Amino acid sequence: MNKGINVINELLVDLFNDILEIEQKSLQYSIFKDLSITEIHTIEAIGMYKPRTMTEVASQLDITLSTLTTAINHLVRKEYVVRERSEQDRRIVFIKLTKKGKLAFRVHQKFHSDMVKETISGLTKQEEKTLVKSLEKLNKFFKAKYNLETGLKGENNE
Repeated sequence: MNKGINVINELLVDLFNDILEIEQKSLQYSIFKDLSITEIHTIEAIGMYKPRTMTEVASQLDITLSTLTTAINHLVRKEYVVRERSEQDRRIVFIKLTKKGKLAFRVHQKFHSDMVKETISGLTKQEEKTLVKSLEKLNKFFKAKYNLETGLKGENNE
């Protein structure tokens, strides 16, 4: 590999690992220290605005329904999520965030927002456009190469 490829590889690996570690540490030192990264990402997948079915959330997270059920049981016990059966079809279970869950969602969104703002602070508009275009190309490549779901993450949380 040439030097540029090596540097980009190291940067991507370091960034990925650092972001995960920072997310975990930020949870440990917050009022949400009882949440794991997996749980906060489950809260993020449930979203703020409308109840979602277990199937929708499991699909978005690319996990089995039984794995999600276990996660939701923990989040219900911790009072971040509530379950509600559909009035039309009692087999359908909706999940939604409690007030506590919505607060955790907002705090996590702020963490991401602050991270992005810091990333682009000091960049010119052209540098920001170049960064966005490069990340979009990388994202598109990963989605095509590894057959990942298309669409932006969080688009259901409008």
